[in-house]
Amino acid sequence: MERKSRGKLRINDPEGMRARILDAAADLFQARGYHDTSVQDVKRVAEVSSGAFHHHFESKKALGLAVVNDRVSGALREAWLDPLLAAPTVAQGVRDAIGATSGDLRAQGFVRGCPVNNLAVELAFSDSDFREALQAIFADWQRTIASRLAAEPEPPAFAGVSAHDLAGFIVAAYSGAMTMAKAEQSPERLDATVAILMRLLRT
Repeated sequence: MERKSRGKLRINDPEGMRARILDAAADLFQARGYHDTSVQDVKRVAEVSSGAFHHHFESKKALGLAVVNDRVSGALREAWLDPLLAAPTVAQGVRDAIGATSGDLRAQGFVRGCPVNNLAVELAFSDSDFREALQAIFADWQRTIASRLAAEPEPPAFAGVSAHDLAGFIVAAYSGAMTMAKAEQSPERLDATVAILMRLLRT
């Protein structure tokens, strides 16, 4: 919608403004953490007024949950679920996802960690709403991997292990490797983890 105000043409783009706030908040939460990011920080980075912020989000918690549901889940889909679904095998999808992440970390020169892991460590114990939202992301991640595993021959290394449990192991291995990579500020742990997973997933 366009409107004129004091002789100037202005563009009313509420969805664009909401997206700008979410992008700023997601980046700040990833860099600093949820608790160390204030609403004022988000408004400053997003370059929005208090009125514009509160038009879209009634509180910092509402913003945080929107970041989890919109930005964190979207980042996971782009980094993990889409490559997994596009790959001819689960093993190839896992290698593509982890390999691309490792390459991105090398290119940027630092490791801020997995956004799902970061927020889960910080918030899942203390807030049931965040725990539920993050749990849903982990569940979708595990379910997507499990559905692919169930359609393939069982890896001999995991004979008798359910697709659900094996999917959980893959998620846990990656999540742990990312946490260690953050502590070490090096993607080498990811490279070692994906190499081991490739051997274990061999059919």
